[in-house]
Amino acid sequence: MSPNQAIMQAVENLDYRVTIGDVVTQTGLNIGLASQGLLALASDVGGHMQVTESGDIVYEFPRKFRDILYSKDLSLQLQEWSRRIWKVLFYMIRIFFGILLIVSIVLTYVAIFIITTSSKSDQDNDNRGGNFSGSFIYFSDLLWYLSPNYGVYKQGGRREKNELNFLEAVFSFLFGDGDPNVNLEERRWQEVADVIRNNSGAVIAEQISPYLDNICSGYSPEDEDYMLPVLVRFNGQPKVSNTGDIVYYFPELQVSASQKHHHSVSDYLQEFSWRFSKATPGQLMLSVGLGLVNFVGILIIGGLLTDIRFTTEVGGLVSFVQGIYWILWTYGIGFLAIPLIRYFWTQWCNTKISYRNQQRQARSSLLARNNSKLQQKIEYAGQFTNEKVISKDDSVYSTSTDLIIQEIDSSARIETEWQHPLKERGD
Repeated sequence: MSPNQAIMQAVENLDYRVTIGDVVTQTGLNIGLASQGLLALASDVGGHMQVTESGDIVYEFPRKFRDILYSKDLSLQLQEWSRRIWKVLFYMIRIFFGILLIVSIVLTYVAIFIITTSSKSDQDNDNRGGNFSGSFIYFSDLLWYLSPNYGVYKQGGRREKNELNFLEAVFSFLFGDGDPNVNLEERRWQEVADVIRNNSGAVIAEQISPYLDNICSGYSPEDEDYMLPVLVRFNGQPKVSNTGDIVYYFPELQVSASQKHHHSVSDYLQEFSWRFSKATPGQLMLSVGLGLVNFVGILIIGGLLTDIRFTTEVGGLVSFVQGIYWILWTYGIGFLAIPLIRYFWTQWCNTKISYRNQQRQARSSLLARNNSKLQQKIEYAGQFTNEKVISKDDSVYSTSTDLIIQEIDSSARIETEWQHPLKERGD
């Protein structure tokens, strides 16, 4: 079984001594996966289990367990190398579209310049000198935009920095910056686990509903079927009061290997809106401007290339541009069309996201109201709250120590506990 990266990160965050509940709260994984993952990780890196008298288990790991894993498993080393290689490749892909834009503009306008300056008439020769001067000024400005400091632009006499350079900004303008809610499910279950932990392992359905989406629009407070996935994921148990109220408690999430602190949790699961681009307004305007310049140039060169006399007389670069003209034309159209389509798609997605956020917020507002029925359910849930913090002294068995030695230590401890009251009586 391949080690789970989320579990490994949780173990490191929790100082290498964890319970299943600790890992579940950190990762949002279900109880079964967390249990299997901890067992597999402990087996691979030489971790230890500590068992208490109540049967609770704490897992303890060496601090350099990642080094142990990588030294034993070649596949993990290959995964790490592939991750680094893909990071470089993806960066190259991101800047490729910006480079292609620059190349397209340069090829197009150089070809236009060559064609327009190939005329033999005196009048064209005179005009050629003027056009060359104008072209030189234009390309000098263009080269300023594409200089190594393209991540810094002028505004009001100041130079402001942005996290994206120009080539990255072109990719962001075209394709955006990825789904802002790519880890939504992970966040959802982490927040659900945090709510359960913050309430000492016992909750009512109304405390969990603001973090779920599988709730029909016309649901009633008595319909709590949406809690079934939560019970399955975290091994919860429903309890019914004499008045018919249902509460849910989760034994595994009540046990921790360290002193528990309440985690700050938002009132409801909030999806993030799609952002059109992380590029600055200046970079977006520059991208649009260069895209228009490129498209106009492609239209001009397309008209000039229809005259076969130019291509037969000039040849060279012009013939090359003619050969890839439809590639340049497709890129020029796509460069302007893709962001336009994506803009309207982003607005549509944000409308849906806003609606879902409003629904969750509305469910969370029920808890803020002075509702005697909800207070009665919360008080009943309080009967099942039970927080356990397991210290190293609480364990009666550990895989890190020989069983015979542990039995001797246990017997000695029991004998000491019996002798201590007797001595007090003798005194």
